[in-house]
Amino acid sequence: MSRPTDRARTVIGARRVVATTGALGRRLVDTSARIGVRGRSVVVAVAVVFVALLVGGAALMVTLEKDVQKTAEATAEARASEVVAQLGTEALDATVRTLSDRTRTSSVVQILDAEGRVVLATSSDLATTPVSSQRPDPGQYRSSEADIDIEHGAGGDWKVVATATEIEDTTYYVLAAVPIGGQRETIQTVGLFLLAGTPLLLGAVAVAVWMLVGQALQSVERIRTTVADIDAHRLTQRVPVPPTTDEIAALATTMNVMLDRLQAADRSQRAFVSDASHELRSPLATLTTAGELAVTAGPDRQAALLSTMNLEIARLRVLVENLMILARADAQDLALLRGEVDLDDLLADEVRRVRLTDTVTVAAEIAPVRVIGDRQRLGQAIRNVIDNATRHARSTVRLTLGVRDHEAVVWIDNDGPTVPQHDWDRIFERFVRLDEARARDDGGSGLGLAITRATLRAHGGDAAVVDGPPGWCRFELRLPRSEDGVLR
Repeated sequence: MSRPTDRARTVIGARRVVATTGALGRRLVDTSARIGVRGRSVVVAVAVVFVALLVGGAALMVTLEKDVQKTAEATAEARASEVVAQLGTEALDATVRTLSDRTRTSSVVQILDAEGRVVLATSSDLATTPVSSQRPDPGQYRSSEADIDIEHGAGGDWKVVATATEIEDTTYYVLAAVPIGGQRETIQTVGLFLLAGTPLLLGAVAVAVWMLVGQALQSVERIRTTVADIDAHRLTQRVPVPPTTDEIAALATTMNVMLDRLQAADRSQRAFVSDASHELRSPLATLTTAGELAVTAGPDRQAALLSTMNLEIARLRVLVENLMILARADAQDLALLRGEVDLDDLLADEVRRVRLTDTVTVAAEIAPVRVIGDRQRLGQAIRNVIDNATRHARSTVRLTLGVRDHEAVVWIDNDGPTVPQHDWDRIFERFVRLDEARARDDGGSGLGLAITRATLRAHGGDAAVVDGPPGWCRFELRLPRSEDGVLR
């Protein structure tokens, strides 16, 4: 068997790394999902605080170290400048005596000759060995660090500044050293305190976030528990809204609004089912009775009963079709075969129909208007309102078609009883018959106006009862107008 090549081994290794990384990522995602929102919030908060402490602590340590270096260097440079000034104004021997008499414990000074031998040292421990190898030119300053041990002074790290001066054509080097070991020990102590306090601070953050998130989630849990207990028999129950203005309160408010809609929909559905069963009961009872009588009736009686049954079947078919239309409209699944529709042609056809089949007088004022929609659905919607107007008119029905603000507007007026203003919207509900209308109704199902509104709204329009001329009842139908076949 042949051995795999280097390239094949590289590809296999890469695939293993990818697989391992993917598996690790999936495990992290699964772990994050298992610990929940509360645990994830704690982990994120602790991680953020830890990174902030790490970066802030490192920045603080670096800043303190730079400040110590700058301060020590400035102090040493000032001390060296002071000695150089003394050398320039006093003789070397006088400067040596002055420095020996005014020795400072916070710094040490060495004066070297041109060969680098120590001419003067303010500390006997440094009388032979220079503290720095820096030999700058006169007027220049160079700094370095040195580990200096002094018997009666601060040992450890020192900041040394070296400069030079010329006296009587002889170069002398001045070395000034300032201790920085103590400051560095202080910085290290600060760092130790930061390290020691970090776990305590992270623990406090974890506990605080755990409690705060838990308190916030208690509102969510109360909302969840309340919603879980709500069923079809307890739709009046509402979730508690916390006295805050945050997202939890917005969630609770939204849930209550949703429950209001569900309760209204349930109430409407129950009323619809009740009314539909009531409307269906009458033709079904008539069909049952007629069928039972037809079994034993003679030929003439059977013919009359079959005629009655056919009328009831037609009425039942229309009722079922209307219920199906409204059901599809509720589900926003009302199929519309859209195309260009001339509303003036539809109204003209309705005017001819009413004049041939009814005794009321029909007046029409029709302007040419085109819309985009389903011709059959729109024709049915307009016919429902016109039939309603002819049933309640005393003598005259008036149709007007025009344009208003890029909308096609149809006004259907009749000189019958007007609709009370508090019933203007209710009259478009299903199975609604106003008291006076019920007395004059000739068997309508109470679905015509509901179908009209649902159809027009599916086309982007609407139907409403509006104020008409005195003594007239006016229905207004609105549709978006089309110009050159474009829906506006």
